[in-house]
Amino acid sequence: MNFYDTLFYFFAIITLVSAGIVVFSRNIIYSAFSLLFTFFGVAGIYVLLNADFIAVSQLLIYVGGILVLLLFGVMLTNKVVNVEMKTGTLQTFPASILVAVTAGALCAVFYVTDWKIVSSVADVPNTANILGEMFMTTYILPFEVISIVLLVALVGAALIARKETPIKN
Repeated sequence: MNFYDTLFYFFAIITLVSAGIVVFSRNIIYSAFSLLFTFFGVAGIYVLLNADFIAVSQLLIYVGGILVLLLFGVMLTNKVVNVEMKTGTLQTFPASILVAVTAGALCAVFYVTDWKIVSSVADVPNTANILGEMFMTTYILPFEVISIVLLVALVGAALIARKETPIKN
């Protein structure tokens, strides 16, 4: 087993363990932080597949956008943090059957498929170089304006969501 295989198994284990914590955790904060590691693990697997643009998109969109939005929503809503979530994920019989059938199908595909092993990957130009150059030259002004608008929206949401305490004289 070489270094590439070790990295792949490392990212796969991180992704699977943290995804399991997301699904089976009863605390929504623990689930949200485990989702962070799930997204990082998937991005790491994309990097190992030489899909740099998809990996960066994974980090920017999911970690930078969706996960931060979820964490802000949870943190700014005090009532949701103290609720114990009981979804009954493990108590349903049809879900167990669905999981068993899916796992069986994946194992069957894994053992039946004739996997091709490539010794080296050709160094081809990727989309990230072209997009990075365009963001920093042609589209720098719209890129910066969008970042300022998002910052203002985030500050506005925090101001709206905070509790106002009456001032006592």
